[in-house]
Amino acid sequence: MKFFIDTASLTEIQEAADLGLLDGVTTNPSLLAKETGDSMEIFREICKIVDGPVSAEVTALDHEGMVREAEILRKIADNIVIKIPMTLEGLKALKTLSREGVETNCTLIFNATQALMAAKAGATYASPFVGRLDDISGNGMYLIEQICTIYRNYGLDTQVLVASIRLPEQVTQAAMIGAHVSTIPPKVMRQLASHPLTDIGLATFMADVEKMKNRT
Repeated sequence: MKFFIDTASLTEIQEAADLGLLDGVTTNPSLLAKETGDSMEIFREICKIVDGPVSAEVTALDHEGMVREAEILRKIADNIVIKIPMTLEGLKALKTLSREGVETNCTLIFNATQALMAAKAGATYASPFVGRLDDISGNGMYLIEQICTIYRNYGLDTQVLVASIRLPEQVTQAAMIGAHVSTIPPKVMRQLASHPLTDIGLATFMADVEKMKNRT
């Protein structure tokens, strides 16, 4: 499974890249709004840090506007992926960009039919939002299972990009189901490497190291 980080913070992206496990980045207008500076310049800096896909979301709501924005965003770097919302106009834009060979990420997916439509429109990635679905008493991970099954049934090339992750366990579940990518908030990415028994074990080892030092 690929690990993307879900942030527009250059500091957080660099920290994740330094781990050697980062495969890409996803952003959205809300994440960009938390940062200072021009969004285009932020994307340029992100693409200097990360060689993998960097999702940049359009803000237009109509097909023509989305395609125009995509043309501008694509000029930033070769690894920019155009993020398109799951709407009827978005599906038109996905099809247009797909025909032009542009990599796309269809966002705000909340059911399996939407994911199927995104794949048929030619999306490179489909982003189901598991956390937001769980917030309204849905079952986010069951949705991931549904989408992966449908894509396998029909040999669809679109990659399942699990978004709106809230817990480390969701990354594990997504990997077991067979999702291609998890895009992970910085907080959760740090939690992935943590376990209380690891901390206890390390503390015990270090205490024993001190004992050995005191022998000499």
